[in-house]
Amino acid sequence: MTRRDFFCTAGAAGIAALTAPEGLLAQAREKARPLRLKVTGLKTFIVNRGGVNASNYVFVKIYTDQGITGLGEGSVTSKAMTMAAAIQEHERYLVGRDPTDIEMHWQAMFRWARWRGGPILNSAISAVEIALCDILGQAVGQPIWRLLGGKARERVQMYVHAGGRTPEEYARNWLRAKEDGWTGCKAGFITTQGDVIDPVRSVREGIANLKAVRAAVGEDFRICIDLHGKATPTMAVDFCRRAEEYAPFFVEEATQIEDLDELAHLRSKTRIPLATGERLFTKYGFAEICERHLVDYVQPDVVHCGGILEMKKIATIAEAHRVELAPHNPQSDVSTLASLHVDFSTPNFAIQEITHRGDEQYWKDLFYGGALTYEKGFALPPDRPGLGVDLDEKVAAQRPYQPHTRQQLRFPDGGIADH
Repeated sequence: MTRRDFFCTAGAAGIAALTAPEGLLAQAREKARPLRLKVTGLKTFIVNRGGVNASNYVFVKIYTDQGITGLGEGSVTSKAMTMAAAIQEHERYLVGRDPTDIEMHWQAMFRWARWRGGPILNSAISAVEIALCDILGQAVGQPIWRLLGGKARERVQMYVHAGGRTPEEYARNWLRAKEDGWTGCKAGFITTQGDVIDPVRSVREGIANLKAVRAAVGEDFRICIDLHGKATPTMAVDFCRRAEEYAPFFVEEATQIEDLDELAHLRSKTRIPLATGERLFTKYGFAEICERHLVDYVQPDVVHCGGILEMKKIATIAEAHRVELAPHNPQSDVSTLASLHVDFSTPNFAIQEITHRGDEQYWKDLFYGGALTYEKGFALPPDRPGLGVDLDEKVAAQRPYQPHTRQQLRFPDGGIADH
């Protein structure tokens, strides 16, 4: 067995304590056995955010013969119709089976399909897995984090999003987030001019935005920077070196995912903490990054990486290498809650992303009032059984799918840029 193979299995070993005959998940499954639950159906929902070129969210409900339903999410930007079809493909496998055999079903969906990997196939599995975990938690009357080992902390630190067009706007928006009680925030900082990204100007203006933010929020506020894969290797090195004096909490996705040595190159050029992972899938996508200590924070997205138990395995691999967990989460309350259940039960968790701040009526209507509680920049433990939230199907039907296209960046010479 190679060193990498060893650490690829570390996550499975770490989760074994939960899934072994005496483990918490196994105990929960046994407690649910008398219900003799069977899956009766699966339904997907595409819900539009509303507005011009707005994003779509993709949800799944799994129904059982005992009236318990599980909710999951599989949103992938600009691929909503494809995602809904990919999730629906799992119905013919699941119907008639016990939904509490979560690990068995994950392995079947991942391995029997033969074609593995990528955002569509893995996000479809993730959506189903989250819904199955929701069913198990409801069946035994416990929030999912209790089935993952219980609390490793009393509250979870969150960060929100704020941006701007000028240094003054950045400073004003970030200060407002701080005054609202948040202790961390994230933005891209590097600029674009319409759909054009200029390697020199974008970095220069990005550093000016960062300087203004640090002056506004003070030394202790956590500044998270997301380069979003837009930077060329030269831009990434230039930005990170110039950003060091402003002490960001991390710089996220400064490189592309195809070549880990690009990340290693940046690692050798800067002292800034690095983070990545939103476009990586399953434990296998994170093992080498953790083994080589290429980042300080791994950022699996529970909606894409394989679901709740898979993110727990990824966190265990990271913990073995003293790498911290900072989950990616630009999606809905379903994604946020699924992440929080892992966060509360994971020793090496650091900080959690949210894209809305818990006060939007849009989400309260869609999710029967929601189940998220924030206090002074931290989330409190979900206390409802299962995931802790349910989708109002009637409200979802009032917000049907609308086509959405991502920004299409180019360099000044017309060449295609990453995004």
